[in-house]
Amino acid sequence: MEVGKMTVSINKAINAQEVAVKEKHARTCILGTHHEKGAHTFWSVVNRLPLSSNAVLCWKFCHVFHKLLRDGHPNVLKDSVRYKSELSDMSRMWGHLSEGYGQLCSIYLKLLRTKMEFHTKNPRFPGNLQMSDRQLDETGENDVNNFFQLTVEMFDYLECELNLFQTVFSSLDMSRSVSVTAAGQCRLAPLIQVILDCSHLYDYTVKLLFKLHSCLPADTLQGHRDRFLEQFKKLKDLFYRSSNLQYFKRLIQIPQLPENPPNFLRASALSEHISPVVVIPVEASSPDSEPIMDLVDMETSSQQSLPENKFDDIFGSSFSNDPFNFNSQNGMNKDDKDQLIEQLHREIGNLKGELKNFKAESRRLVVQLKGRISELEAELAEQLHLKQQALDEGDFLRTELDELKKRHEDTEKAQRSLTEIERKAQATEQRYMKLKEKYSELVQNHADLLRKNAEVTKQVTVARQIQGDAEREKKELEDSFQQLSKQAQRKTQEQVEVLETLKRELVASKQEIQNLRSTIECGAQSEAEQSSQLACLQEERDTLAETVAQQDQQRAALQAEVEQLKATLEREKENGSKTLEELQCRLGERERNTQDLQQQLLDKQFALLQCALAEAEQMVQDALNRLEDPVHISCTSSADYLLSRTLAALKCTEQLEEACSQYLTDRSDVSSLLSSVALFAHLTGDTILQASATSHMAPMEPADLLLEACRQCGNEALRYLGTLKDAASLESADCSAVRNCLSQIATIGEELRPKGLDIKQEELGDLVDKEMAATAAAIETAAARIEEMLSKSRAGDTGVKLEVNERILGSCTGLMQAIQNLVLASKDLQREIVESGRGAASPKEFYARNSRWTEGLISASKAVGWGATVMVDAADLMVQGKGKFEELMVCSHEIAASTAQLVAASKVKADKDSANLRKLQVASRGVNQATAEVVASTKSGKSQIEEKADSMDFSAVTLTQIKRQEMDSQVRVLELENQLQKERQRLGELRKKHYELAGVAEGWDENGADLAP
Repeated sequence: MEVGKMTVSINKAINAQEVAVKEKHARTCILGTHHEKGAHTFWSVVNRLPLSSNAVLCWKFCHVFHKLLRDGHPNVLKDSVRYKSELSDMSRMWGHLSEGYGQLCSIYLKLLRTKMEFHTKNPRFPGNLQMSDRQLDETGENDVNNFFQLTVEMFDYLECELNLFQTVFSSLDMSRSVSVTAAGQCRLAPLIQVILDCSHLYDYTVKLLFKLHSCLPADTLQGHRDRFLEQFKKLKDLFYRSSNLQYFKRLIQIPQLPENPPNFLRASALSEHISPVVVIPVEASSPDSEPIMDLVDMETSSQQSLPENKFDDIFGSSFSNDPFNFNSQNGMNKDDKDQLIEQLHREIGNLKGELKNFKAESRRLVVQLKGRISELEAELAEQLHLKQQALDEGDFLRTELDELKKRHEDTEKAQRSLTEIERKAQATEQRYMKLKEKYSELVQNHADLLRKNAEVTKQVTVARQIQGDAEREKKELEDSFQQLSKQAQRKTQEQVEVLETLKRELVASKQEIQNLRSTIECGAQSEAEQSSQLACLQEERDTLAETVAQQDQQRAALQAEVEQLKATLEREKENGSKTLEELQCRLGERERNTQDLQQQLLDKQFALLQCALAEAEQMVQDALNRLEDPVHISCTSSADYLLSRTLAALKCTEQLEEACSQYLTDRSDVSSLLSSVALFAHLTGDTILQASATSHMAPMEPADLLLEACRQCGNEALRYLGTLKDAASLESADCSAVRNCLSQIATIGEELRPKGLDIKQEELGDLVDKEMAATAAAIETAAARIEEMLSKSRAGDTGVKLEVNERILGSCTGLMQAIQNLVLASKDLQREIVESGRGAASPKEFYARNSRWTEGLISASKAVGWGATVMVDAADLMVQGKGKFEELMVCSHEIAASTAQLVAASKVKADKDSANLRKLQVASRGVNQATAEVVASTKSGKSQIEEKADSMDFSAVTLTQIKRQEMDSQVRVLELENQLQKERQRLGELRKKHYELAGVAEGWDENGADLAP
């Protein structure tokens, strides 16, 4: 069978007319699948049909596809499995329509998918479900679990069939004779396939339930019995209602189910079960053949008698009125030759009648033989089909046997690794479920947008293809019409020339006849002269008469041909004009459809833009909501990171305005605007969050201004996005307010940047050298002051006080020397780092390139110099008796911490095997030891002085005074404990704030700001 013939049949069977599918077209499709051993042609044609836009077309596709699954080649199922997901999507789409064919198409597509899944899981079942009891037993492989599962699948299959049955009946108005209307027959026609499937499924379900009841307890199968009883009632009612419809009475004989369902608890009831048999009567041959042949005979006889009638019309029915019939004029009788001629004419007439009858009988026999040949060819095709099915089934069984052997071997191998695989599968499944939950949330919105974009792109492609086909067809028709017009004009001109030539010959012949007649009239006056020429004239007359008759016949034939050609030309002109008008109408309609599709595309793109804007508004609104979230209060950020995000948002604002202007110029391209909207919402929300996090570490007034700017920026962004959502206000959308708010945030962030960061990069190198020199000078100055204080103490103090002062000032001098050694070692190490890392650059350029490390050195140097100055002041006050020992201990600890910071800042870029690094570490340990000596000497001196000052004299104190002093001491102890607790709290707050301010000043949290929400 040719592919073109099958394609034409598929297009005729699946069309948008609300009439039932013609059986001959469906039969051609079925035979085509057997010819090509698959359904490639069917799906290639169906994929070009608009099934998603025309419900009647989709309904008739389901009907034809159902027939192919039942009666087509077995490979139809294999070729159709790849389209199962598309059928599911189409079913869900039509399910949203509750009127017309929408719900019917949704349920029918679900049924077809269930049928495909059933036959895929159970390949032993053929498409038409016709199996013997032995084959049914073999499908279960003698395993009760297989029979149990097979019964459940059959219940699901039958449930889908019954749902389609009920939906079709509920959609019909049963108060009218809907089965005789074309629309009603269009809905009822697929139910024939459903009735055939239901009869087999019901029979197999009954037999399987009896088999299950013979192997399993009755309580286990209670659910099966309840489900069967429900489906039995529905199927019985639907069979009864179908048998009463006039449409089914002439096409199918529907069986009637028994009054009561089978009793599966009684095994003997199986013998009482009668399998329902659906009978489809054989269609009788068409009785239109004989009348058609009679009409052909009548036309033939009429055409044969047409020349005779024309001859009689021209020359008369007899020669009695002919002026040249001299036999009648002279009264001569017919001779024997004329009688013989008449007798032969009569015999010829009789033979013609017999020949006509013989021809009619032979044509009738030929038609009958052709009908018989067609029936035999159909039977032969069916036998070949059955033979091919048997061969395919044999091949399938052999293949299945080989697969079973391989499966048995694989099962033995798989059982050994099943435990390990299950354990891995459980762990993998747990991880997969966690990942799936997170991934599904992220992908859902993206998948929806991609799906909408794909649908819009597909519709645009279809519209462009339709427009191109219409233009090509219009051009071809115009060319063919011009060619037909030229050919008709050329034929008409030739025929007119021939007609004029014949007319001239006819005039010449008439002139000759007129001359002959005048000659005869003149000859009547001289009969004696003409008698000798009578024979010659008679012969000439006969010749001329024959010539005139032939010319008249030719002229009449040419006139008829000319008239026929004129009529044909007129018809072709009319048909051409009608075709041209029809094509112009179709072209106009396609142009309108193209415009509608383009408008739909623009609407869908704008809807997609609105969805993106809604998501953008949600992102900005979420950022505004998080400003008030208590969890967000703990988040912090730096002013530098805020400035980087703000500048990115300002740049994105400009891109968004450019994309908006491009979209207003060309509304067919919305991709750039979509990406710009998403990026704008992300950067704006991120800027708001980073500004809020920065305000948590800023002073109160700038923090309030920054938060207010954040809220104003969010509100302006929401207003701008809302303006873009409205088509009327899209052209007047203005983003300047959002840009001003972002500029205000950038200005506040610039003010919050640490002042130390304002130093120019080229000044960092000089500043490091200055700070290190200032630190060394401060240490030398502190050491000189300590020596001076020690000299004064030796000159003015005596006893315990002198001893304490010498011990404390001596330890302070040692600490200053250790710090001085540490500073020198730090300088050497820094010089080594600069020389090894700067390359061809200068030291200043190295410091500028490593500005963060340089700023750390500067800060550590300042801390060391400040600590030395404060410690010297505390020691001076303590020697004078105005200070406290605790101040000196705290200053020593602060100096140790500052030197540790300097050591850390110095060795962060040093080589671990460097000699200067080891020297710096030795100096650092010396500073720690000296600090410990200062603290120890301070505590020892304090204890000596307190022992001397706290010696009490109780010789003159009474009991009441002692009790009073004891109470005062307890009050003092409580007051001091309370003050101690408050001071510790205050110290903790001060340290926390100091750490925060130092971090901002040094930029410690800049990397952490990237992780801030």
